[in-house]
Amino acid sequence: MGEEVRLEAWPKDVWSSTLALRGAGGEPVDLKRTVISHGLTELPPMRVHPDESGFDVVLALPRGRPVRVRVRPAGPKRARVSARPQPAGTAQEQAILEGVRHLLRLDQDLSGLYALLAEDEALRWAVAGAGRLIRGQSVFEDVVKTICTTNCTWAATIRMVSALVGELGEPARGERPDTKLRAFPTPAAMAQAEDAFYTDVVRAGYRGPYLRTLAAAVADGAVDLEALATMTVDELPDDEVERRLLAIAGIGPYAAAHVMMLLGRHSRLVLDSWTRPKYAKLNGRKAKDPAIVRRFRRYGPWAGLAFWLLLTEDWVTAEPA
Repeated sequence: MGEEVRLEAWPKDVWSSTLALRGAGGEPVDLKRTVISHGLTELPPMRVHPDESGFDVVLALPRGRPVRVRVRPAGPKRARVSARPQPAGTAQEQAILEGVRHLLRLDQDLSGLYALLAEDEALRWAVAGAGRLIRGQSVFEDVVKTICTTNCTWAATIRMVSALVGELGEPARGERPDTKLRAFPTPAAMAQAEDAFYTDVVRAGYRGPYLRTLAAAVADGAVDLEALATMTVDELPDDEVERRLLAIAGIGPYAAAHVMMLLGRHSRLVLDSWTRPKYAKLNGRKAKDPAIVRRFRRYGPWAGLAFWLLLTEDWVTAEPA
């Protein structure tokens, strides 16, 4: 998964706690499969560990500077969450734990999906805890990163997001001003950056004006992206979520489906230049988009997630017996 990074040793006296790896429906959560659930986990402010079983991230907090956080396995059913330097009180400790719970989507109930997966021979393996997709701290972060994946190489995506975080993100508490350890930039920070920054530093190409315009709209309150993550399907049906996303410059059908997956809206299939050939390889022959959609129709609101699980089964090598 991307460029390998050395796992820096942390002092033994850092603050730490644990989280139960259970979904909202009581289903198990496979931490490793969640850590590498999709490509955006390779982008700052997150760093996947070399063994892919955990990650470091710089979390923005409701009060105070961002903080460095490490998430590692603590046995098969728990994750250890560590932070440095020590959180400034119990409120920050709770904010860190809730922040990690949010990233890991531990509030999502996949038990209904698992009941369907158990009846599908090709996907039965996933009921052991796969299917949870890590999200960013905000919908804004996930939308910006998704725009940076469109019509370009993965190396270009890494360059663009690294520049945004490295130049505009707030440094983690206790780090030098020139540190790369920064939280994802706020909409206001991105809106205030000059056009030349997006052209010469981020080298975002046609995406530059889209990113700056979106940031300004979110910062001004004209666009409420975060509501997409908090409103229920009854309050905001998937068709309306898709319509709102497609209204954003730089978001097309692929990007809308991708963002919806990160929102926990899994009715759309992400069909692009990687997923179509991968499905053809697994299927033994090419298939048109309508045929692929029909294959996963049985999964209803989880169709896109079932499709993604089929494509990514080989991302984790089976542990030796």
